[in-house]
This record gives sequence, structure tokens and C-alpha cells, in this order.
Amino acid sequence: MRFTSLAFLAFAALTVLLYYLFPKAKRWWVLLVADYVFYFFAGKEFLPFILFTTLVTYSFARWMQALTDRESRYLEEHRDSLSKEERKAVRSKYKTHRRWVLVSGAILGFGMLAILKYTGFIVSIFRSSGIPNLILPLGISFYTFQSMGYLIDVSRGKVAAERNFFKTALFVSFFPQLVQGPISRFADLEPQLIEGHPFDSFNLRAGLLRAAYGYFKKMVVADTAMIAVQTLAARSDELTGGYVVLLILLYSVVIYGDFTGGIDIALGIAEMLGIHPAENFNRPFSSRSVKEYWNRWHITMGSWFTDYVFYPLSVSIPMQKLSKWSRAHLGQALGKRIPVYLATIFTWFLTGLWHGAGWNFIVWGLLNCLLLLVSQELKPLWSLWQTKFPKLCASTPWHLWQATRTFLLMGLIRSLDVYRNVPKTFRLWGTIFSTFNWGEIFSGGWLRLGLGIADYAVLAGGILIIFLVSQLGKAETPLRERTAKKPVLTVFLLGAFVCVILIFGTYGIGYNAGDFIYRTF
Repeated sequence: MRFTSLAFLAFAALTVLLYYLFPKAKRWWVLLVADYVFYFFAGKEFLPFILFTTLVTYSFARWMQALTDRESRYLEEHRDSLSKEERKAVRSKYKTHRRWVLVSGAILGFGMLAILKYTGFIVSIFRSSGIPNLILPLGISFYTFQSMGYLIDVSRGKVAAERNFFKTALFVSFFPQLVQGPISRFADLEPQLIEGHPFDSFNLRAGLLRAAYGYFKKMVVADTAMIAVQTLAARSDELTGGYVVLLILLYSVVIYGDFTGGIDIALGIAEMLGIHPAENFNRPFSSRSVKEYWNRWHITMGSWFTDYVFYPLSVSIPMQKLSKWSRAHLGQALGKRIPVYLATIFTWFLTGLWHGAGWNFIVWGLLNCLLLLVSQELKPLWSLWQTKFPKLCASTPWHLWQATRTFLLMGLIRSLDVYRNVPKTFRLWGTIFSTFNWGEIFSGGWLRLGLGIADYAVLAGGILIIFLVSQLGKAETPLRERTAKKPVLTVFLLGAFVCVILIFGTYGIGYNAGDFIYRTF
């Protein structure tokens, strides 16, 4: 069941209707049933995998919670008889037990993801034939990371383990998030799922507006641009030089419209139900540095890797020992950098691998890491530059240059996702500076990419609308909420979105407009 299908629209509408028809205390059951109906029609063969993840998540969280409760009872019962050292030893003992339970649960949870997603890639490293093609369940990366984050939070004592198996199942399988995220935290999402929200016409209008805008970005903008991107990728041997730049620009439009559009659909449906998962984007193309970009793009993924990979690794005992050794033998300046940089490299390696099982994704992650580390090392120079040229650095043209530079850098390494082959991608990057064929492109080459003048006009109009909405959304209150306060305007905009999508949406032969780029990753 695809987000862009009429069946899904009917399913989502029925879910919202039934949710508010049931008593408040029972509404979370409506969501749980809807989750599994959605997943069944998305592919009933996927059900055993999400059920396995749910069972692991529930049982290991309860196990760790039981250890925590036992520790608390023991310390309370022996409060007067234990010395400070003995209490510390008891806490250390239970912490070790919880750590081993967490490791066991993580091995099962991440292990299934690794086997299904990476077996073929690992086998391909050692041989070129007989590579297994395993099933890849819908949304497995998203619900695995969300579930394992919950287990880690339970082990840290940040949240108490959910006692009800079915409520845990609802947290793992909330259907709007399954396709593209966001990756929610248990403490933020679970109470909202269980609480029976009263009907609110404002939430309904705001959610409908957001979902409609998401469909517009996906079907009118992203899917239209994707036709040209597919042509550029398929004919990459001949479409070099300026065409590579054109691909970078068009694919940036595709990935933004596709991913943010899918997130808008998911969060819009959730908002209609009175549920507000975490935001995943914050005008990323206005970022003036790579670091700022990753604070604005796929926010929940970045915070997951930061909280559950980078920080634990950088303060781990082996890293502390390495830091001490490197400071003593390599000097203070270099020594203090090595542990942080190793943790950063490992985190971005995993981030690339999470996006897909292929060398292009790994290189993509490591290039992002390189840009971040180089930017960090050049920070003193940037500070010196700002000190010498304060007016220039505070000017709008300079800010536009910074945003353009960041946009192009991110788009350049993102082209690895399109060309796939790493050496080939590097060669194509080289042609940008060696093949000067812009005359060919502007003399008609851009019209031989599967799009006509009318298509480019629609694409330009769509990009302009997205830009204007982004600029109007800078205020503290989101634009959709300001608009939803005016019912007549809301109805007009919804009608306009529907008409534009029906008239200008992409439904090409041989091109599946229903597919999202992130749908299984």
C-alpha cells in the first residue's frame, strides 16, 4: 500500500474516522490495528520481521526494567546496612547485567537488519556471482533504530519499560512513520500514541494542509525532476561536464521534494490524529555550513547517531585510554583530536551504511565526515576572516554565497546516490572541470532529458512555491498552523493542491510515481 495510492488515501481517511468514533481509552487500539492492516497490505511476508523486532524490544526492555527494579528494592531494603563502597558495587553489578542484556537485545535487533540488508553486499565483496537476494522488509531500518533507541534509553534509566506488549507494538509499528521516518524517541511518541486525543478541527485542517503539501512536493516537483535525473544517470557516459552539474541541481530538488514530501504526508496524517512526532527538516538548503546542514536535514537520524553512537563511543573507556596515550606520545594538540576524529569517522561510516548496502553509500558517509572535519580544522581561519572583514561576513551576499557553497557541496557528494559506481562518479566529477559543454545544454540539450518546456515550467513553478513557503515559514508559528486558523482559506488551498496534483502530477509510463527514495532504507 503506497502513500501515493488511492487505497492509502482511503485507508488513512478511514483510520482517522474510526479513531474519533471510538472511546478515548480505546483509540490506541484503532491505531495498532491500522498499523498491522497497513503492513499486511504493504507485504504480508514482512509481518514476521516487525513482530520479531517487537518481541525482542518488549522482552529485553522488561528484562532490563526488572533488573533496575530489583536493584532499587535491594538498595532500599539494605539502606542502613550498606557502606558507600558496597552500594557502589551493587550499582556496578546491576549496571553490568543490564549492559549484557542490552548487548544481547541489540545483537538480535541489529543482527536481523544486518543479515537482511547487508548479506548480499558482504558476499559481493568476495565474489561476483551467486550473491543472495534476501527480502528487505518495508521500513526495517527505521523501526529497528527506533526500537533499539528505546532499549538503550531503558538501559540508561531515561524511560521505564512499557509493561503492555501491545502498546510496545504500537510504538514500533506506527504506520505513518514506517516508510520514511522520522525516527522517534519513546519518551516523546509513546504517550501521544496511548493518549486518546479529542477531535480538533484545527488539527484536522493543519494535518490535511501538511499532507497535501507533501503530495505536491512529491508528485509535482520531485517526480517530475526525477524523469530528467533518470535520463542523466542512464546516459552518464555521454552526458558529462555541465550535465553532471545539471544532475546535481535536479537531484537536489528530487531528494528534497521526495523526502520532505514523504515526511509531510506522515506528519500530516499524525497531526490529524492529534499526534505530533519530531520534526525531521528545518529549511536545510539555507544552511551556511556542512555542520548546520546536518542539524537541519534528517534531524532525527542525526540525533540518533549522535546520542547512541558518537557520544558513547567518544567517552568509552578504550577511547579515554587512547586519548591519554595519544596526548602523551603525540602531543596535546594532535592527541586530543584523535579519539574525537575516530569516533566521528566510525559514526559517519555507519551513517553511510545505514542509508544503503553499497560502497557509494559508505563513501558518501565518509565524504560528509571529511567535510565536517576539515571545516572544524579551518574554524580558526574562518574566525580570523570574520574578524578582519566583519561587514562582509554579516552581509546578505556573503550569506547567500555560504548557502550556495554548502548546497553545491552536499549535492556533489549526493550524486553518488545516483551514479552508484564510486570510480565512475569521481570521473564524472572531473569532467565538470574538463568538459565545457554548457553551450550544448543551453542550445537544446536540456530538452532531450525526457522533459518538455511545459514540464520545466511546472518544475520551476513548484520550486518557487516551495521557496516561498519556506520563507514564509520562518516565523515561530508554522505557516500551516497560521493558515489552518482560517477555515475558508484552508479549503481553498486544499482544493488548489488537489487540482494541481491531478493536473501536473507525474504519472509516466515505466515510471512508478509511488516509490519513495527512502521507502525501505
